[in-house]
Amino acid sequence: MDMMMRIAALSEETMKAVYPEVQGLPDKQEIRGLLAVPPDPKMGDYAFPCFRLAKPLRQAPVKIAQAMVDGWIHSDVARVEAVNGYLNFFLQRENFARETITRVLEDGLQYGSGEEGKGKTVCLDYSSINIAKRFHIGHLSTTMIGHSLKRIYDYLGYQTVGINHLGDWGTQFGKMICAYKKWGSREEVEKGGVDELTRLYVKFHEEEEKDPSLADEGRYWFKKIEDADEEALSIFNWFKELTLKDTAKVYELLGVSFDSYAGESFYNDKMGRVIEELKEKQLMTMSEGASVVDLEKEGMPPCLILKKDGTTLYATRDLAAAIYRHDTYHFDKCLYVVAYQQDLHFRQVFKVLEKMGYEWAKDCVHVAFGMISFEGEALSTRKGHVVILEDLLKQAVEKAREIIEEKSPMLENKDEVARQVGIGAVVYTDLSNNRIKDIDFHWDRALNFDGESGPYVQYTHARCCSVLRKADMEEQELYAEALTDDEAQSLLRLISRFPDVIREAARKYEPSMITRAVTDIAQAYNKFYYEHRILDDDERVAYARVALTKVTRLVLQRGMYLIGMEAPERM
Repeated sequence: MDMMMRIAALSEETMKAVYPEVQGLPDKQEIRGLLAVPPDPKMGDYAFPCFRLAKPLRQAPVKIAQAMVDGWIHSDVARVEAVNGYLNFFLQRENFARETITRVLEDGLQYGSGEEGKGKTVCLDYSSINIAKRFHIGHLSTTMIGHSLKRIYDYLGYQTVGINHLGDWGTQFGKMICAYKKWGSREEVEKGGVDELTRLYVKFHEEEEKDPSLADEGRYWFKKIEDADEEALSIFNWFKELTLKDTAKVYELLGVSFDSYAGESFYNDKMGRVIEELKEKQLMTMSEGASVVDLEKEGMPPCLILKKDGTTLYATRDLAAAIYRHDTYHFDKCLYVVAYQQDLHFRQVFKVLEKMGYEWAKDCVHVAFGMISFEGEALSTRKGHVVILEDLLKQAVEKAREIIEEKSPMLENKDEVARQVGIGAVVYTDLSNNRIKDIDFHWDRALNFDGESGPYVQYTHARCCSVLRKADMEEQELYAEALTDDEAQSLLRLISRFPDVIREAARKYEPSMITRAVTDIAQAYNKFYYEHRILDDDERVAYARVALTKVTRLVLQRGMYLIGMEAPERM
């Protein structure tokens, strides 16, 4: 039982003893959920607001808090004070240190994991790259938020399905085939890859301005794809292979993988069911020649299902995809990690699913995120200001290599550490703030070894590893009294709360909560490290401080893993 649950259980026990006849009092689970961390440690380690008890007890919170303090008999766990209607708990420091360290060492790298997700499935739709286009920095957030959430849910015992919903459908692919047939060659495309495909696509639009009839040729070739023409499909699938080969290098650098690459084209033969069902349930109406689902009563514009010419839209495909995913994976949640600009689209899709009678529509969630800019400049494909993600990652590794060469010239595996630090710096930057906030990527911030950054957290982990290498000590009983100082207790509090942070991150779909937690732990450890000599002359003290270093390293390593970072042992 963790410390918060123990305090909650003891609070419930005290409450029942002080108010034995009262019904409707919170149980330990609810109490645990209401426990808060005071902003100032001097106010206690945890606090419980007695305002929740005012109604069932018909008393003022201040009076309730004092009655609870008077009835509290568990001084071995915590000292309790009543302050302005709050119960403030001060942990018994020695016991707290012993219990926290023992628990982390027993659990090891599984500390904070759980089985609450056992038997449940979470589908995650993330990254969703576009075929025949380079993987740019604009796709970083969807990729890393989705990847981190997948690891978080895996860690909590869920079955997860990572889906890369490829953007592989639309008239643009007919235009690409047309451009390839007119101005390209197999040799040049094989040699230039996605860059050559992009060149051909740009060339098509330049020529289209001179000869508008090219648009008809583009539509003609896309119709051939739709009709499963052998030549058109062969070229189309080749373009897809080239793109996935290009993006595989980026995914490998980031350590990202998927369970499914079923993209838009996969649902081409699955939309008929959706359209027929909408007709049968009399949900589809005509509006200016297009087929729509009216959502006026829900305060939204109509959801377009078919254009005037009968062609499908994004919504049609997303409806088919959601139904397919539920039929196939029987998900308990389906997360769509997509930029906030698509908020209306997903609200419409989820509402249509609900109107179709799918009770599980409530389990579909749009995990929105903000925009990313680079060195103060907004990104724009049309204006040509695009940062290719592979280039960014390679540049990050090169810059990290230069810094490591300067700071640690004797380090043996500089190339491997530079890769871990460079990639980690990019990932940390992307996941360092609340996901809905816009990000402005700056090199000097991302690769700062001293500030709140990926390299700083990794360096702290390497520092812990260094201490543990130097500490050649036989196992002995933990002298917890050596860990009652403010610095050790501050660090232990953060470590003890780590399992709760993981669950909160899963509940709010917010990996940045874990990024914040590992940063706080790194800062607290460094403060402890500078204030106290770890390898003290007193062996009992040294052993206790080394044990605290060991659990810090374990939590930092696991926290970094959960957000998609590696943990170098030497830097």
